[in-house]
Amino acid sequence: MKSQNNESMRSPLSRALGLGSAKAGVEQWWRERVSALALVPLTLWFAASIIMHSGSDYVTFIAWLRTPTVSLLMVLLVAGIFYHTALGLQVVIEDYVHSALKTLALLGMRFSCCGLVVAGILAIMRIALSR
Repeated sequence: MKSQNNESMRSPLSRALGLGSAKAGVEQWWRERVSALALVPLTLWFAASIIMHSGSDYVTFIAWLRTPTVSLLMVLLVAGIFYHTALGLQVVIEDYVHSALKTLALLGMRFSCCGLVVAGILAIMRIALSR
C-alpha cells in the first residue's frame, strides 16, 4: 500500500489557513490606483501651467503662484506625489528587502516622504503668503 503525503489529505481551506490574508495587499493596491488617478488631472494642470508660463518672468510666475487656487492645487500635487511615492516604495521595500533592515528602510522612507511633503507645503505657503 502506498503511503499518502499528509499534505494531499488536507482540504484546500486547511492548506490556506495560516498563510495570511489578501485584504491588506488589495487595499494598498487600490490606494495606489486611486492616488495615481487623482494625480492625472493635477499633473496635466501642472504641465500645462508650466508650458503657459515658460516665457514669463519671475515676477509674473510668482504672482501666478500666489493665487489661492494655484497654491491649493500645488499643495494637493505635492501631497499626492509623495503619498503615491511612499505607497510604491513600500511595495518595493517589502518585496526586495528581506533582512532586519526592512523596518528601518520602511521607517526611513516614510519619514523622508513626510518631510518632503512638509518642506514642499512650507515652500508653497512661503511664496503664497509673502508680499
